Amino acid sequence: MKTYVRGPRGKEVVIGGGLPTVLLGERINPFAKGPVKEGMVAGNMEPIRREALSQVEAGADILIVSVAAFGIDEVRVLPLAMEAVMDVVDVPLCIESRNPEALEKALRLGCGKPIVSSVTGESRVLEALLPLVKAHGTALVALASDASGIPREPAGRMEVVRRILEQTDAAGIPREDILVDCVAEASAVNDKAVAVTLGSMELVQAEWGLNVVLGASNVSFGLPDRTTVNAAFLALAIKAGLNAAIVNPAAMLPYAVAADLLVGRDPRARRFTTYYRKRKAREQRGQP
Repeated sequence: MKTYVRGPRGKEVVIGGGLPTVLLGERINPFAKGPVKEGMVAGNMEPIRREALSQVEAGADILIVSVAAFGIDEVRVLPLAMEAVMDVVDVPLCIESRNPEALEKALRLGCGKPIVSSVTGESRVLEALLPLVKAHGTALVALASDASGIPREPAGRMEVVRRILEQTDAAGIPREDILVDCVAEASAVNDKAVAVTLGSMELVQAEWGLNVVLGASNVSFGLPDRTTVNAAFLALAIKAGLNAAIVNPAAMLPYAVAADLLVGRDPRARRFTTYYRKRKAREQRGQP
């Protein structure tokens, strides 16, 4: 199964089995200190424009835009952030919002075919967001979590996804437009976290053939040397069938292209060698 998404001026990205892992740049969000968060609070979108350009240059195929946080008016700021990103890049966008008013304002901007993330199994979330997904023809991320939280075992996560699919089917949303996030949790507090996540991914793909997406950095919360942990997890997840990864592309691109090469998603190593040549050229110019 293939999921097609498009940027505001038509750039298409295809997510699917056997294809290179699609990277979703995660850094336009209000959860880290720095210029992006300060810009969201102040209404200054210039740091967001710079971050969008930086992530695409670093290898992001899709950009996540998230502004929901205490002290930020999501209804006002989300459309501004979306416009800022669309001003400078043409990659598809993934809109992280459960606020229907903010989401509808963003979707009216003419942003191609984006992804709406993350749609949980909570009734109020499904009732609020699925009509917008259907009306605007977007893709969506179904998150294996509901009002009770994140199930501890793969079977529980499958049941949440099953309920979401019942609702998306009823709403007339095509299965190919649905990505499933089986939820990566912190290994520092749960030594079974990765096994449960990967097991859930494999079940989702075996049962429904849907494409799967994960936040690769979640597994390393609370640990030192997080890049090493994230890179190891990303390789394991790609081997298990991960189709799209939410990452900091500047840190994770080399590991993603190497893993794709080793699992057979890079015929004749063309993508890896292209990446290597570009990296060497940047190094010769004195760029990171």
